[in-house]
Amino acid sequence: MVNMNVVYAGNLRCRLTHGPSGSTVETDAPKDNLGKGECFSPTDLVGAGLAACILTTMAIVAKRDGVPFEGARAEVSKEMAAAPTRRIGALPVKVGMPKSVPLGYRAKLENAARACPVGQSLHPDVRVDLSFDYDG
Repeated sequence: MVNMNVVYAGNLRCRLTHGPSGSTVETDAPKDNLGKGECFSPTDLVGAGLAACILTTMAIVAKRDGVPFEGARAEVSKEMAAAPTRRIGALPVKVGMPKSVPLGYRAKLENAARACPVGQSLHPDVRVDLSFDYDG
């Protein structure tokens, strides 16, 4: 179990503290929902968490198999839905892979990406579209 603490700091901002490390992150409500949009919103963190989880899960598999993975990257876009309530509607993720990943190994990494714990924890109504680019 990992404990995290959140304190409401006012002006639609929260300060999040990771218990084990003490590292902190601030959130702000997005501009389209009364905030200033000066840092990650809570829903932005879900998208960023998904992208980080995808890369981390792939890196674990690559490390276990001795396949270099440095330089991999991910870009995620968050699309909100308004109905039936305000929620995350879609999180398209573009994963940029190093050219050095062997052709025969790519499917294994892509399957690992689809099995990341954050993706598996999202509600089925949140569309997660994954694409992979091996151009370096």
